[in-house]
Amino acid sequence: MTNNQPVQPIFILPEGAQRSTGREAQKNNIMAAKAVAETVRTTLGPKGMDKMIVDSLGDVTVTNDGVTILEEMNIEHPSAKMIVEVAKTQEDEIGDGTTTAVVLAGELLKNAEELLDKEVHPAVVARGYRLAEAKAQEILSQIGEKSTNDEILKKIAQTAMTGKGAEYSKDTLATLAVQAVKMVEENGHIDKDNIKIEKRTGGSVDDSELIKGIVMDKERLSSGMPRVVKDAKIALIDREIEIKKTEIDANIQIKTP
Repeated sequence: MTNNQPVQPIFILPEGAQRSTGREAQKNNIMAAKAVAETVRTTLGPKGMDKMIVDSLGDVTVTNDGVTILEEMNIEHPSAKMIVEVAKTQEDEIGDGTTTAVVLAGELLKNAEELLDKEVHPAVVARGYRLAEAKAQEILSQIGEKSTNDEILKKIAQTAMTGKGAEYSKDTLATLAVQAVKMVEENGHIDKDNIKIEKRTGGSVDDSELIKGIVMDKERLSSGMPRVVKDAKIALIDREIEIKKTEIDANIQIKTP
């Protein structure tokens, strides 16, 4: 027995959702990713230009740093967001080369589009890129050089700072960075969590210093307390050292802090 009644379509997407499939979806995704790469391309290299970004609140950011630009931009397209994730990952892992990573991703997609137009299957293109990546890693590991020379390490640090806000004091900061990294190195391994960066308003970047020890941000409880104590005895106290409020009103006068 057959039923000729039309089948009721089932909608699984929310109202107002847009759906694209096949070739059209590929084109849209590649176009969005390429647009992001084009945005940061002009910041690259010695003739790279800064970008001025104005957010919804009217705050202005002037920067040459790829990941900063992409984070400040209000990007909606899912594929474009993936390119932003490329920049963020690069920043988290290496701390530099964000623009290069994005521009490379854009170029790879541009070439992939040409292959897709020639009816090459996306899985084949992806496999080709994976093979190329493995070969690139092999070549890079052959030509890469290990260095513990302070001058070379300083130049590497200065390169990473170029284009970021600290560029004008890169000599001072690069020297501090190399000293700090060498100080926490253990058997060729460095844990970045062992280097703490404290920011204080008021001074210039050139006032930055490397402190071998602990910095405690505590106000003096009384103006009579000394500002500096040399050759001090140190007490280890396993309790909080804030002043506790007394339950009754009392006026306590201390003669010798």
